[in-house]
Amino acid sequence: MDYKRLTLFAGHYGSGKTNIALNYARWLRRQNLPVTIADLDIVNPYFRTKDSEAALAAEGIRLIVSEFANSNVDLPAMPKEAYELVSDPTVYGVLDIGGDDRGALALGRYVPAIKEEGSYEMLFVVNRSRPLTRTVADTLEVMGEIEEACNLPFTAIVNNTNLGLQTTASDVLSSLEYAQELSQKTGLPIKMTCAAGWLWEELTGKVPDLFPLSIQKLYYMIDSEVNSWQN
Repeated sequence: MDYKRLTLFAGHYGSGKTNIALNYARWLRRQNLPVTIADLDIVNPYFRTKDSEAALAAEGIRLIVSEFANSNVDLPAMPKEAYELVSDPTVYGVLDIGGDDRGALALGRYVPAIKEEGSYEMLFVVNRSRPLTRTVADTLEVMGEIEEACNLPFTAIVNNTNLGLQTTASDVLSSLEYAQELSQKTGLPIKMTCAAGWLWEELTGKVPDLFPLSIQKLYYMIDSEVNSWQN
């Protein structure tokens, strides 16, 4: 799989982009690259990179996150280190963008530098199971809102259709036609289709560009074993 110096993941609330960003950062690290992940999501998601800080550090992945993360303070303050990441060509950066057009506004201040360098991917993460992205028409509307808010066009699509821990191989397979139609309507390639690691054997050979995920624990399920599978 090809990669750029900066990889940005954006999508509607609940698309699963934060979990994918974490897994993608780990994949880059396994390519022996210096990796930093920046959490620019100010929409207070259920999945938060801050919850994985210790594990990421142990793997040699730096985390940039607001000082107010995992607190009851909800301020749209972007950490200054994020500017350094965007401008430092020696580091591979993974950026988790806010879950809707409001969250995408936080990206705007970094866009001029990102465009100037030109080594980036802006990936639209879509979960067909979510209420506002169940049809291609609705999904196109969400994409347009995010692009307009951050002034950076998407370059590819990530199909992450799932029903959480209840996801089956059939759920993933049934989303392929939808993702392909979205690709045709936008002219954007499908970079990958994501699925939890326990579905890997069932889906291998049936799904192009399959990307297995180790599922991050929800912050209110810290004692869960959902993260036991490692890809």
